[in-house]
Amino acid sequence: MYELELETAVSTVREACRLTRAVQDEIVARRAQVAKEDRSPVTIADLAVQIVVSHRLAQLLPDVPLLAEEDSRPLLDQPELAEQVFVLAARLLPSVDRTAMLAALDRGGHGGGQRGRFWILDPVDGTKGFLRGEQYAIALALVAEGEVVAGVLGCPNLPDRPGRPPGCLFAAVRGGGAHQVEIDGSASWPTRVDDVDDPSLAVLCESVESGHSSHEHTAAIVSRLGITTPTVRMDSQCKYAVLARGDASLYLRLPRSAAYREKSWDHAAGALVITEAGGRVSDLDGRPLDFSRGAYLGATNGILASNGRLHERARLAARAHLGLA
Repeated sequence: MYELELETAVSTVREACRLTRAVQDEIVARRAQVAKEDRSPVTIADLAVQIVVSHRLAQLLPDVPLLAEEDSRPLLDQPELAEQVFVLAARLLPSVDRTAMLAALDRGGHGGGQRGRFWILDPVDGTKGFLRGEQYAIALALVAEGEVVAGVLGCPNLPDRPGRPPGCLFAAVRGGGAHQVEIDGSASWPTRVDDVDDPSLAVLCESVESGHSSHEHTAAIVSRLGITTPTVRMDSQCKYAVLARGDASLYLRLPRSAAYREKSWDHAAGALVITEAGGRVSDLDGRPLDFSRGAYLGATNGILASNGRLHERARLAARAHLGLA
């Protein structure tokens, strides 16, 4: 089940990876001329990728709506930005006019829900990583009747194996396991979480940006668990990918304030890849993440992804440190 949808997602994300690589290569080539605070390259990539992915999905599976991060408002307000986005998207959609590109962007306004099917897209997850030339992901998931049933992570800067050139994909379908896929599609193989059950041997991942997750709380929880290996900081849902293939055992994301609301597109594809690779994802109450609510997840007090073996120990350690009853 969902083989066609997964095949569609893999091919679409692979195409989007080509586009973001081109933009990132151009950023690197003119690094001296790009101000550190200039986020326009990633904004251009975000919008162009959403146009391409939305258009392809509408072509291949027209009855499945899309929930995505971006819309056309920035292009309507900023003609120079619009021109750059249209030119970039046209590299992969040369016959699509600009009116259709705007429509593809606004097609991402689906509200989610517990009935029917819809896609969830994050066109470029990991803004800072993208701009630094480091890790970022293109994340696409399919939700059916309120549950994620297929997911693909495109990780253009993550090598599929040590010593290999960068770039790989992770694909999962509910009940069918998770696979790592070479970015050119030439080979794929099942991927599994590690079997570490001793916290002192575990590797923990967290966000690079302290604004996304509390580094101070994570450090205290690491100490409480007795983890001795250095924490790995990485942008984007690539953290889910490295955990799914056994390069890490835990991923902890703790909000810096009670007002922060997690967005569904930041976790949907990665959460399925982890669970189908044999791991577990929950909030700190032990509840699965709820992707039926639209752009935002239900209330969460933190997100924990693990190899499964260490999940309860890490969850209880986090709760104890945070003073949760």
